[in-house]
Amino acid sequence: MRRLLLLLCLLFAVPVMGAGLLDNRPSSTLGAINNSNDFLPVRDAFRLNLIDTTPETIKLRFVPTEGYYLYRHKFAFKTEPADIALGTPQLPPGEQKHDEYFGDVEVYHGILDVDIPRPANDQRPFTLLVTYQGCADKGLCYPPETERLNIGGTPVSTAVAEAAAPAAKSWGWRELALFFLAGLGLTFTPCVLPMLPILSGVVLRGQVGGLRGFSLSLAYVLPMAACFALLGALMGMFGAQLNLQARLQSVWVLAPFALFFAIFALAMFGVFELKLPQAISNRLDRVANRTQGGSLWGAAVLGVVSSLLVSPCVSAPLAGALLYISASGDALGGGLKLFALGLGMGAPLLLLATGGAAWLPKSGPWLVSVKNAIGVLLLGLAIGLLSRVLPGPIILLLIGLLAAGVSLFLGTLEFGYKAPRQRLAQLLGLFLLVYALACWYGALSGQSDPFNPVGHSQSLARAASAPQTEDQWQTVSTAGELDKVLAQASAAGQPLLLDWYADWCVSCKVIEHGVLNNPQVLDRLKGYRRVRFDMTASNAGQRALLDRYQLFGPPALMFFGKNGHEISDQRVIGEINAADFAERVANANDQI
Repeated sequence: MRRLLLLLCLLFAVPVMGAGLLDNRPSSTLGAINNSNDFLPVRDAFRLNLIDTTPETIKLRFVPTEGYYLYRHKFAFKTEPADIALGTPQLPPGEQKHDEYFGDVEVYHGILDVDIPRPANDQRPFTLLVTYQGCADKGLCYPPETERLNIGGTPVSTAVAEAAAPAAKSWGWRELALFFLAGLGLTFTPCVLPMLPILSGVVLRGQVGGLRGFSLSLAYVLPMAACFALLGALMGMFGAQLNLQARLQSVWVLAPFALFFAIFALAMFGVFELKLPQAISNRLDRVANRTQGGSLWGAAVLGVVSSLLVSPCVSAPLAGALLYISASGDALGGGLKLFALGLGMGAPLLLLATGGAAWLPKSGPWLVSVKNAIGVLLLGLAIGLLSRVLPGPIILLLIGLLAAGVSLFLGTLEFGYKAPRQRLAQLLGLFLLVYALACWYGALSGQSDPFNPVGHSQSLARAASAPQTEDQWQTVSTAGELDKVLAQASAAGQPLLLDWYADWCVSCKVIEHGVLNNPQVLDRLKGYRRVRFDMTASNAGQRALLDRYQLFGPPALMFFGKNGHEISDQRVIGEINAADFAERVANANDQI
């Protein structure tokens, strides 16, 4: 039971740190069979709104959906007629992203506002052509997209209405379930769990069990969760209106936020206690003491008051959740997420009210471990924020320091007799210490990837020793050429592998170097005709071909049997690792 509760607490790290706070490359283990539904059409993934147009400035707003990002250097703005000259677009600094193939680039994960100066002496109406390009974190790159906006002919009220249109949905049932589990995990902290029996006594007044006990506890939990929901909705609206995510690109903003979470982490470690000012705390305590328990109204008032008297164990992770919600710019989603968090925190009280106290674990030293785990996650969140403005090697050094600190806390370097449980902790600490040493070595070597801190020397060596198969690939770039090679392969009774590729596609490079050159993959591809469709130009014909095959962009890998028909259930969209793709080839071989 205790291990399960600790796992639930650790799950809180998923929603807090999953919204672009850590800028990692997509996992190479993705690529479910025919996973087209995992990706959005380009104009749903990146919503463009005309916020305002004045004689001096045009204001645009891009709203990428969570899990998608835009490239700073891919923006282009043109006019029709072309003789209307615009000023230099005002783009804020983006998040620094290092790619092993394309080098250092800047990307935008959150809401982006762009101001474009207009010529003061030329107020003719015109059409603004806005070109942009982005990718999905799961490993799909979209071709450059161009949208046309009427400037001067569109009334401001229409533009404002477009801007007020709801942003892309930034929540799902899976996210709500994670927030519920996070709230449940936060209940099992040393300053919350011991309060459950006291709280049940105040709210229920001895009326435990049955419908009455359930109604009283629900009357307490729902207002508490509603207060959290209101806070989440306001933070989502605050992030959308003031564009907090875009403002979180400056070191003067990120550094105080990182310090803020580091201070919260110290509070988790018991260095000091965080609480409301004495005057506010005393007033709320007096309200709670005057409230009569045992009634629905009294339980509701206590629920509202308790949401204001958030304990130190809950306030720190709650602050991280609010920062995450502010980046989404979704008031409805933010409210629902924190409502689920509040329901999770109130679930144990509902269990108590219906007579299930025996199911709850007892207080003990394990609660301190949960509290310390939250502190470690907060330090990780602080490092994640700093990763946007500090060089990658320094971030890798900080990650190594955090891993080494946890390792020492687990007693890795302590000798003497240890109980079996302590030995397991030491084993985990030893792994963290080795990882810390790898991070420090990588930082001194100029590396920046925490998932591969020692660099890519080994993978490059394997790539160098792998057989060169570039001459076995036939490259085409038009629909006519592709139709011709498909017809030739079908006439010859030869299976065909079609690789959708572009020079501007990072994931395509990953697949080209790490998957298609793998010896196991090459062995299973014997007998295949290998065709690479190069859509780097992204012209109208190539984009029409994407529509024909119901693709959003590269990378994608398609198998065609000897009869010329696609083996659709083995289609790959996005990144995939070599082992999974080798299995996919084997499945296709069984069907050709």
